Amino acid sequence: MFLNIAPTVTNWSSDNKEFSLIFDENPLTDFVELPDEALEGGLWYSNVYCGVLRGALEMVQMQVEAQFISDTLRGDDVTEMRIKLVRYLEEEVPVGED
Repeated sequence: MFLNIAPTVTNWSSDNKEFSLIFDENPLTDFVELPDEALEGGLWYSNVYCGVLRGALEMVQMQVEAQFISDTLRGDDVTEMRIKLVRYLEEEVPVGED
């Protein structure tokens, strides 16, 4: 991935369209403590990773859903992101270009 991290890929679904990324290290969480109000309000501090991964996969014609299942900043044991393949996108030529 980026930021010099390499998550572990695990928990594949039976149809191989869904999997989890387990982060051993998360540089976004260094020097960060979330206040209780943020946790109760549903803030997922590392959620930027979901957007980056979705955007990168759309560039290679894959539409995915990405969401965090657990995060060490929220008191969980591990940081886990779940990725689900929604569909393969059709390559489209912009209007006016042949």
